[in-house]
Amino acid sequence: MAVAMKDLPMETQPGLLRFIACGSVDDGKSTLLGRLLYDAGAVPDDQLDALARDSRAGPLDFSLLTDGLDAERQQGITIDVAYRYFQTARRAFIVADCPGHEQYTRNMATGASGADLAVVLIDARKGVLPQTRRHTYICALLGVREVVLAVNKMDLVGGRREVYDEIVAAYRELAASLGIAAVRCLPVIAPEGDNVGSRSTRMPWYDGPSLLELLEAAQPASARFADFRLPVQWVNRPDESFRGYAGTLCGGAVAPGDEIVVQPGMQRARVARIVTADGDLSCAVEGQAVTLTLDRELDIIRGDVLACAARPAPVSDQFAAHLLWLGDEALLPNRTYELKLGTRSVHARVSSIKHKVDVNSQAELAARRLELNEVGYCNLDLDQPVPFERYADNRTLGGFILVDRQSQATVACGMLDFALRRATNVHWQHLDIDKRTRSLAKGQGPRCLWFTGLSGAGKSTIANLVERRLHALGQHTYLLDGDNLRLGLNKDLGFTPEARVENVRRVAEVAHLMVDAGLIVLACVISPYRDERRFARERFEDGEFVEIFVDTPLEECERRDAKGLYHKARLGEIRNFTGIDSPYEAPETPELHLLAGSMRAEALAERVVEYLLAQERHAR
Repeated sequence: MAVAMKDLPMETQPGLLRFIACGSVDDGKSTLLGRLLYDAGAVPDDQLDALARDSRAGPLDFSLLTDGLDAERQQGITIDVAYRYFQTARRAFIVADCPGHEQYTRNMATGASGADLAVVLIDARKGVLPQTRRHTYICALLGVREVVLAVNKMDLVGGRREVYDEIVAAYRELAASLGIAAVRCLPVIAPEGDNVGSRSTRMPWYDGPSLLELLEAAQPASARFADFRLPVQWVNRPDESFRGYAGTLCGGAVAPGDEIVVQPGMQRARVARIVTADGDLSCAVEGQAVTLTLDRELDIIRGDVLACAARPAPVSDQFAAHLLWLGDEALLPNRTYELKLGTRSVHARVSSIKHKVDVNSQAELAARRLELNEVGYCNLDLDQPVPFERYADNRTLGGFILVDRQSQATVACGMLDFALRRATNVHWQHLDIDKRTRSLAKGQGPRCLWFTGLSGAGKSTIANLVERRLHALGQHTYLLDGDNLRLGLNKDLGFTPEARVENVRRVAEVAHLMVDAGLIVLACVISPYRDERRFARERFEDGEFVEIFVDTPLEECERRDAKGLYHKARLGEIRNFTGIDSPYEAPETPELHLLAGSMRAEALAERVVEYLLAQERHAR
């Protein structure tokens, strides 16, 4: 067995190497990794016995050491990312065995996000394939700057050097175009272990190191970030006498007495102590998990970043970024997602897709949405500024994920490139006459009454009656009707899911401005998606947004179909029609639920007015 790392003198122990193994389907990646573990002495005897039984009296099937899922064993492919820890006398390793199929690209990206080096496998009979290009591009995108190219199955091409040289030349050209300068190459025959754990005698023209020797000697370029950065993970307050800020340094070093700044604000303090479970430290460096105490009391929360006062992190709320889409449902620009960057969570939306990238050719293509496994270059808008760094400089403060707010599924991973200039050039202008002043002048509380429901449900009819009643009571109102808005403000929008998201965003922003003017706004928009109605609600203060679900059965809406829209939709003449071939997500907890299929519009309008007047009396 391999010598334990703890038995080596500290000065001779190289650092832990995290690497990813990737390749196209049937290139022999799982066999290569299994053989690597075997040659490294990292397979226990009982596992070897089980491997011999599973191999059914034939040669040992080393792929079974890493193909851990039953589905993988049945299909002979790798699906999930399988992490393996092993060690030799020279160093310790964590390898991420990543899937080869295109539909599992998101799993491969997961493995690459934490890797120092990539082992890329190529079948000598097939050469550089589209999936090879895809994997190499994603490795480069996620910051992997060193590759070991293993050309496998050399026995099936007669061990010919010219085949190997041709593949190596093609791959080096690809890697160079993606900014990967360090590429080490070797020919292998994985099942027999040629050039895996020891050097082969069957290819005498290759006199370089084996794969294991290359990995043991690898010294990936340092990714250390010079300036002190610590995202606060937890405010440590065991009792009234102690307040510390716990986290892992993702850049630089810190010592007691150093001046730091708390971001995204600019509060300043000096470090008093560096506390760990093993006692106080005189200094902490990147990668260490510590608790810092400060020389003064500050309002610091999880998600804040402690940074070097002389060189703080830039702060912005608008970015250009690469985005790898991981969701089964397409990315819809202007939909609001939760963005997690470091230890901070904020709301964000993709304001525009500049282009998507053909990861096979790296060509830039026009796009209005991103589908599963597609990469796009996008602009992001956040609801609050965050401290950040370029992903190329700092993975922790430059890498983020997007989370669907409804399903809580991770739908994208992203890499920040730079802050948009308009984020620092445009600021909210203070106005002396504010919403409260305008509301007092009108003698009313501003509100947004958001009517949602199917086409033909009666939204506009009810809203019109509500506005007439409020006008008679001396209230100041304005009705934003969806159809009317599509004749002007939203004339450029169609009815695709992306256009519907943008339609609701614009209506919400206009309604927000009108509420700021002190008006009672009645917005009549189908607004079929819960996420977009949630976005609209979040534009307003508590109590200002009233969601009104005009609930009319689909068959009744079709019966009322004065415009003939449902008939055309049923015939396929209109696409993306809500209720027919496009979904409507009914509100779960609206302020008002109007059963419009069984009551007259006048009675429903009166319910809305009564609700609004009751809210007004309560506010007073």
